[in-house]
Amino acid sequence: MPETPATEHAHPTAATYLRVAAILIVLTVVEVGVFYVPAFHAFLAPILLVLSAVKFVIVVMFYMHLKMDNRFFTLVFGGPLLLATGVMFGLLFLFGVLTLGG
Repeated sequence: MPETPATEHAHPTAATYLRVAAILIVLTVVEVGVFYVPAFHAFLAPILLVLSAVKFVIVVMFYMHLKMDNRFFTLVFGGPLLLATGVMFGLLFLFGVLTLGG
């Protein structure tokens, strides 16, 4: 029985990868900038966690080609990200870094 060929997806061009790299550089500069702004120190951990999660999603989507692959692989990488996010916020509440309602 002959094998059925896998469906081919259009992969991003070099220009797309350069744009994604520029976005990642900007996000990294924002992360460093947030650390040095005293007004953000009260919310430093959540801001850095969100920025890191955004960078993770961008890297996984483009450089690991999950945007063009089967949705199952997105679940394999996205599920643990959601679990880790929940655990981190749970620990932030547990140790009193974050509180509900003041």
